[in-house]
Amino acid sequence: MSSLFFSSSRRPLSVALRRFTLCRFSSIVTYATEEEKSRFIHPSSVVHPNAILGEGVSIGPFCTIGPFAKLGRACQLYPGSHIFGNTELGDNCILMTGAVIGDDLPGQTVVGRNNVFGHHAVIGVKCQDMKYKFGNECFLEIGDNNEIREHVSIHRSSTPSDKTVIGDNNLIMGSCHIAHDCKVGNNNILANSTLLAGHVVVEDYAHTAGGIVVHQFCRIGSYSFIGGGSVVSQDVPKYIIVSGERAELRGLNLEGLRRRGFSAVEIKSLRAAYRKIFMPTDTSSGNIEDRLSQVHEDLGLFPAVSSMVQSIRDSFAENRRGICKFRSWSGS
Repeated sequence: MSSLFFSSSRRPLSVALRRFTLCRFSSIVTYATEEEKSRFIHPSSVVHPNAILGEGVSIGPFCTIGPFAKLGRACQLYPGSHIFGNTELGDNCILMTGAVIGDDLPGQTVVGRNNVFGHHAVIGVKCQDMKYKFGNECFLEIGDNNEIREHVSIHRSSTPSDKTVIGDNNLIMGSCHIAHDCKVGNNNILANSTLLAGHVVVEDYAHTAGGIVVHQFCRIGSYSFIGGGSVVSQDVPKYIIVSGERAELRGLNLEGLRRRGFSAVEIKSLRAAYRKIFMPTDTSSGNIEDRLSQVHEDLGLFPAVSSMVQSIRDSFAENRRGICKFRSWSGS
């Protein structure tokens, strides 16, 4: 008599059970092996066994991945790059040589898809703020499709109730610094050595030239441009160029507006609004609030003008820093 466990040669039960188990689960073992084969981990790298690695991840020599890291599909770590702490990377992220993401601190660094981190970029580490209390949670969130170049530093928040946020489709060039609790929107270009102090807000489609400094709690409006070497200590309204050692308003960002598809009619209305607000020829035009009200009444039907007026008004709110200085035709 033969059965599943006993053959005519009367093999021991334990041997038969072992062969049955291997046969029963061979497909699962093969699947796991194939998934591991889709990854590459250089033998010199240190990858904690608790780290979660997506399919197709490639890890070059001398890399480190901590126990709480989670890497999405097809992430690439070039030699000598490291991921620490509770850090999550989306699919198709690239760390160039020397890049460091995350820190062994309470809190989390979350990175979206298709981001590139340049050579020796340092992302998601402890902030440089005296009010940070050791042991508090701190957070950084980065969206999708950002190119963050060499030697950039981006710090986590200073308190558990806030977070540093970088949106989508930003180009952050070499040696930029984005401090704790900053909020950077979408489609911005920050040129080399742009330095943002804590709590700075950069809206969308803003452009900075190289070597600029932005004071803490300032706001950089959408579609604005900051000239090279500027020191920005007050808000930059939407659509406007500022420059200077103490940045001053220099007019509308006309070329930027054209490139972003603003129509000739919209640009004409913005130019008219700018002149009425900042270059009044009528001495009876009143203070800036009077002029803003007049512009809103005359040109408020244009959404871009309405948006600029609101941007300026918001900057004079109680907890804001006002706008960069401007000069009227009279030179005052």
